[in-house]
Amino acid sequence: MSMNDLWRERLMRSRSLPLFERASEHIRSLSPGNRVLFYLFALLVGISSFSGLYALEQSILVQIPAYGGSLAEGELGSPQFINPLLAISDADRDLSSLVYAGLMGLSGSGKLVPVLAESYTISADGKVYTFVLRANAKFANGMPVTADDVAFTVEKAQNAALKSPKYADWSGVWVKAVDQRTVSFTLAKPYAPFLGLTTLGILPSRLWKNISIEEFPFSTLETNPVGAGPFKVASISRDASGLIRSVLLTENPQYVLGRPYLDSIRFNFYSRSEDLASALINGTEESAYDVPKKGVLTAPYARVFGVFWNPNEKQVYARAEVRKALSLALDRQAIIDTVLGGYATAIMGPVPPGDTVKQVPVPQSDNPTATATQILQSAGWTYDGSLRIWKNVSAKQTLDRITIRTSNVPELKNAAGAVKADWEKFGIPVDVELYEPGDLSQNVIRPRKYEALLYGMVIGRDQDIYAFWDSQERNDPGLNIALYANKTVDALLEDARGSADREMRAADIQKIEDIIAADYPAAFLYAPDFTYAVPKDLYGVVLPQIITTSDRFATVASWYRITDAVWPFLVRKN
Repeated sequence: MSMNDLWRERLMRSRSLPLFERASEHIRSLSPGNRVLFYLFALLVGISSFSGLYALEQSILVQIPAYGGSLAEGELGSPQFINPLLAISDADRDLSSLVYAGLMGLSGSGKLVPVLAESYTISADGKVYTFVLRANAKFANGMPVTADDVAFTVEKAQNAALKSPKYADWSGVWVKAVDQRTVSFTLAKPYAPFLGLTTLGILPSRLWKNISIEEFPFSTLETNPVGAGPFKVASISRDASGLIRSVLLTENPQYVLGRPYLDSIRFNFYSRSEDLASALINGTEESAYDVPKKGVLTAPYARVFGVFWNPNEKQVYARAEVRKALSLALDRQAIIDTVLGGYATAIMGPVPPGDTVKQVPVPQSDNPTATATQILQSAGWTYDGSLRIWKNVSAKQTLDRITIRTSNVPELKNAAGAVKADWEKFGIPVDVELYEPGDLSQNVIRPRKYEALLYGMVIGRDQDIYAFWDSQERNDPGLNIALYANKTVDALLEDARGSADREMRAADIQKIEDIIAADYPAAFLYAPDFTYAVPKDLYGVVLPQIITTSDRFATVASWYRITDAVWPFLVRKN
């Protein structure tokens, strides 16, 4: 080989050396001290580069919900019927709402949205509602949900022998399965709140059709239900007496709106509120509603509480100035702060706070007793301090001892005590009689055996208060416990019920609120807040206005505890 060939070969070999090898040779040529400095510098550059790239990636990536995780929820009571037709307790209704699904459901904003239904139409006269079911609607066992299932469920609700709490809702409604996916409801007359009734959970007729009405409450399907809701019952634990103490729900992959993110929810049931509160504090339970705790989620309850007068029992309550004075003698905000921990809104009328009605303002007074005194004195009443009674000589009437009857539950017991204190400041002795809830309903409210009743009205989502204030509802089984009669209000109640125009309904309800508030048929007190304690790492919980406690699960399929980080272009847009 010539000298030129040898140099050419060496030159090619040097050019073919990998960059890393050449760098290594250069590093080895450095002195030990310089070599240490080089490695430190390279390490710092590497760490900085990695950190910068990581920060850049994290600033670009978005967190999305991921499947997995569980929730432990504590609740008072014990379920008996996991069945939308027989659910009588909060525990029953809560589990039923998770296991079963209706044609319509509730969104986090409180609006009704289709669930099992794909679409619906309402006839021009407001009497016929027609629903088309989703083609992929299935029960948890894989059976399709059909129009026959819907018709079967409603017809069972309408069977008086079943004694379903839903009987009154569906009485007078004719249901027809038009075809496998179409069902229609025909009403005797227009009823604007009807759509809300279609949130009723649907039973699989193929499993229930051979079970007699007498056997319905005792079927194993009551505690091992098959529904089309976002969750299904996986296991049930009972105590020695047979009471259900724990229910494990797992995700239903067949849920028509997509499986929920959470894998499971375990309900643990308690007989005492003190035990539930302790379990929430010590971490045994992660979530619970209406349990005192800081940092809870809140939503307005569609309920109004007040003291309702019965002029038939004590004629003095027929006098407007007496009702007004007793109402304005109450310090509502003080009652809310001391009895409800501030979780309520003071009210003067029958409609709970909401988006559609402007509340009648609560009079602001530094001295409610003086305000009430002035009202009676202006109407010719005088106070006899020795007898502790108010007298109206011209009317030959007296306002003396008041007896408040109410339910023996902590909230109402304490509220009654606060009302008693305010009225005794006004100079009137007050007695409080407590009754167990069932006893109060059967032996006090139904026969109207009270002069003053401290009670709460549960108002529907559409603010339909017909049953509470229409004059035809004054006697049992009507719910007009104030025995209120006003022809103008009667007409407005009818109009509001029959109108499909939301703005017209809202206007009617506003007039009802204003008229009833001005008549003082009750000393309205407050509309309570619903409180719900949840763990900090549970996301997606949105609370609508609460009618029943199960409404807190309106967005349960979207609750999540685990997330994934993905590039923005991989995020699916709704």
